[in-house]
Parts: sequence; structure tokens; C-alpha cells
Amino acid sequence: MSVTPDAPHIPVLLDEVLDALAIAPGETHVDGTFGAGGYTRAMLGQGAKVIAFDRDPDAIANGQALVAAQPGLTLVHREFSGLDQELAAPVDGVVLDIGVSSMQLDQAERGFSFQGDGPLDMRMAQAGESAADFLNTADEAAIADVLYHYGEEPRSRRVAQAIVAARPLTRTGELAAVVRRALGYRPHDKKDPATRTFQAIRIHVNRELDELADGLAAAERALKPGGRLAVVTFHSLEDRMVKRFFRERAGQMPGGSRHLPEQAAARAPSFTNVGKAIRAGEVELARNPRARSATLRFATRTESPAWSAGHGTGLGRAPGGELGQELGV
Repeated sequence: MSVTPDAPHIPVLLDEVLDALAIAPGETHVDGTFGAGGYTRAMLGQGAKVIAFDRDPDAIANGQALVAAQPGLTLVHREFSGLDQELAAPVDGVVLDIGVSSMQLDQAERGFSFQGDGPLDMRMAQAGESAADFLNTADEAAIADVLYHYGEEPRSRRVAQAIVAARPLTRTGELAAVVRRALGYRPHDKKDPATRTFQAIRIHVNRELDELADGLAAAERALKPGGRLAVVTFHSLEDRMVKRFFRERAGQMPGGSRHLPEQAAARAPSFTNVGKAIRAGEVELARNPRARSATLRFATRTESPAWSAGHGTGLGRAPGGELGQELGV
């Protein structure tokens, strides 16, 4: 379904992202998560040529009017984890806005949110296994693992047991009701207990943490020396990955100890000038409550070669595996 917003979407931490990218007219920058085009419009407005990516066909369809109006924009239907494979030359900057977009959340028929009832879908690319497919076929232990590791749900086993008992589930409203009954939801509670479950299932269905790990490495390969990488995340799992990636690639991780072997060979830092985490201020929070959980981290590419594939944050894949251990989950 194609949706055209009534007003241009303004992404979170826009001014801070533009400051981190330090765009000079004529430079080429990548928007790895086009969405409704907020970052792309701002980058074009500062004189950049922009190559934008999105795996959601709705975002690609909605962006065609902007492509027609802006000769400096190229829009690519692809996951940002493969962005370096689409580029003819290294670029000056990359921005990644991780997670579900406001456009996706606001469409009940996409099934991302329990705020409005819709099909239990949650697929960003609108292809492959849906949330309903996973919940109605996976065993209880697998569901519990996803809820615990990706949603940080402390009572994951109780929720998983309730989900299996209620199958088949086809609607977001059904899933939210099951979780609320399992966890004892009261209308005056500050946070709906279904929030963690919906986050976890969405991350699993879309392989979001794998995509982030691969996307960071792709951006590292794509940036020219002096190029800037800015990443906006919305929950602690993502932010820990980005923080660790920058610290590791900048040579800021601690070395070995008497209990752990030293690394076989030191790697030349591929990033420098790692900025402190930036979060939204009061003015932006008043305008956009969704910015409350947003965190921006950024750094500058050095002249050193990109680190080898699979080195660092891209190691583990399954919940509770190496990636889960790196994240401390």
C-alpha cells in the first residue's frame, strides 16, 4: 500500500545528524534507511548528491516523486547491509536510522504496532516469514528465546507459553491481548507490557541486529578516508552494538588479560574522532515523543583498510549465540 504523508517527515536528531555528516556541496552521501525521505531531503538541501536505500517497497514507491524532482538523488530498493555493493566509488558520508519507521508504525495494516489492530505481519520488505508465521509454527522455547534476547522480556517463558496456548494468532490485537493477560496489564500502567514482545518479534522477523552488524561493516567499506558515519538507534541492543563497533574500530577496546589470550595481531583503527552519544533535547521531545529513545553516535573514517568480514560485531547470529554474548544479553 502506498502512503503519501501530508507533510514532509522530519526525522529525529536531524540537526545533529547534519552536523555529524558535515556535508560540503558536491559531496556524495548515502542514506541507508530512506523511509519517508527526511534525512535525504535535508542532505540534498545542503548540496549533497544522495544515494538512498530501503528494503520496503512502499518507501521506494513513495520516493519516486522526490527522485523525479531531484536529479541528485538515486533511490535503491535494497537492504542497507549491501550498500557498498551498489556504489561506483567511495562516499563522503553514510547515515543509518535503525529500526521501524514512523510511516510503518502508523499503518495498522503493516502489523508493527498494537496501537491499532491489523494483520500480524511486521515485515519491512513485505516478503518472507511474517510474525504470524513465526508465532504459529515455532516451538515454545524458540519464541521464549526471541522474547528474552531481542525484547529483554524477563518473563519470556510465561509469554511464550501463553502465545502457544492461544494459537493460531493472526491479528496484532490478539497478540497484544495474550501478552497483557499473561503479564497482568493494568490500564494505568506507564508502559504496555506488549511493547517488549512486539519489539522482539519485529527484530527477529526482519533480522534487524544482523542487518545492523552487516550494515556497519558495509558503511566502513564504502566510506573514503575522512568520510563520516552517523547512526541513530532506538533501543539499547542497537546502541550497544554501535558503541562497541566504533570503540573497537577506533582501537579503544581493552586488550587481553591473564585470563584471555591477546589478539593475534593489532588492527589499524578504521575510525577516529568517535563522538559522544547525543540524545534529543527538550524542544524536539515536545514535538516528537518518539525521539525520547533515540541515540546518535558518529565517527570519521581513517585511511586504514576496512576490517575483515566477520570481525567484531558481525560475529554471532542466533539469540544467545556469539552476538548475544557480545551484547551482554
